[in-house]
Amino acid sequence: MALIGPMVVVAESSAADLIDVLAAAGAFPVVETPWSHAPAAIVEIQPVALAIADPDGKPSARHTRAVAQCIEARGGPIMPVVALVERDGKSAFPGALPITLDDSTERLVARLRSALRIRTMHATVLRRARAIDPTRQITVPANLLADATVLCVGRGASYPALSVAIGERVGLIGAFSVETGARYLNVRDIDGVVIGDGLGARAVDAFAVLNNSACDDERLPNLIRVEGDHAQLVERILAFVRMQAFENHLKRMLKSLDSSGGIDPHTGLLQVSAFWRDLGRAVEEAGEAGSALSVARFSLEGVGEERAHIDAARLFSRLVRNVDFACREQDGSILAAFTGTDLRSAHLVARRIASVLRQTMISPGHDRHAIRPTITLASLKPTDNMSSLVARVGAYPKIAVAR
Repeated sequence: MALIGPMVVVAESSAADLIDVLAAAGAFPVVETPWSHAPAAIVEIQPVALAIADPDGKPSARHTRAVAQCIEARGGPIMPVVALVERDGKSAFPGALPITLDDSTERLVARLRSALRIRTMHATVLRRARAIDPTRQITVPANLLADATVLCVGRGASYPALSVAIGERVGLIGAFSVETGARYLNVRDIDGVVIGDGLGARAVDAFAVLNNSACDDERLPNLIRVEGDHAQLVERILAFVRMQAFENHLKRMLKSLDSSGGIDPHTGLLQVSAFWRDLGRAVEEAGEAGSALSVARFSLEGVGEERAHIDAARLFSRLVRNVDFACREQDGSILAAFTGTDLRSAHLVARRIASVLRQTMISPGHDRHAIRPTITLASLKPTDNMSSLVARVGAYPKIAVAR
């Protein structure tokens, strides 16, 4: 994707080298401005992205707040912010995607392209949503980091402290081997990967490496390296984790739009009203055709954290078969319908899903033994209607049922 579009470079001294790099990559026009004039430049130029050129810059809180408010007031698709930083420094602008001075210009351009790809996806979601409702806004959710999940892989001396530092800020999935980490990547959405010492690296997006593991830097635009300081690594990766979490949110939004709002963009499962509508139709069709239909209720005993319940729902949406459907109930339990499935087969399907949930979902207090999915199953009988079927799993329809 070419960097075609205007950009604003914020710098108190000349940023000619950075401007040349951006221009060569296809950005036009590129306008340089000091912090005090940055809001006015953003309003005038309407840039697709912002670059902060001073790695040692210390803008006042008033200036950074003014820029942040200007970006927020623009509306429309997100405007990514990248910031040059020292190897052991931090960005002058909260939430900016950092790039160190010793990174290559190719990495800077690749990192910006990666962020602009998400901007394009956001624009697509906005366009489709406004075609349905012209007043609708799709903004960046405020709780993106609260619901984000980072995979931490390692088995060296740094792993305990590293995993604690990550778990204090985002949802944590831990793995002691690359093989286990790869299994998690195959079955669930991951918003960031951290590899500590003692292991080799794998090509994954939103990648971070602690210490000096060998890795192909140029193939991974969001690869960063932090040596020794766990807190600094976590601070450095949060902007990337947030951006990846937003991309995953947009993907769920697109699925929701494809389903005319029937899918909950927060979890990827059906909206409650859509579930009961589809279940009513499935009960009617199964009764007329004499085919099998089973329902299951998955309760997560001992799991009180909202983050863990959301994580379980998102994971469940990836595990459920294409012919089946499910929704998340108010108490966090998951109600699923298995079409064309008798009770014995439904038991096998439910056990497989419960096993994956137990092994891969975020665990309360990082204690995997605390995850105990409890399954209640029922199969459609000739005398059943929807209410009597779901009553046997402890659920009650949220829509009126004709008698």
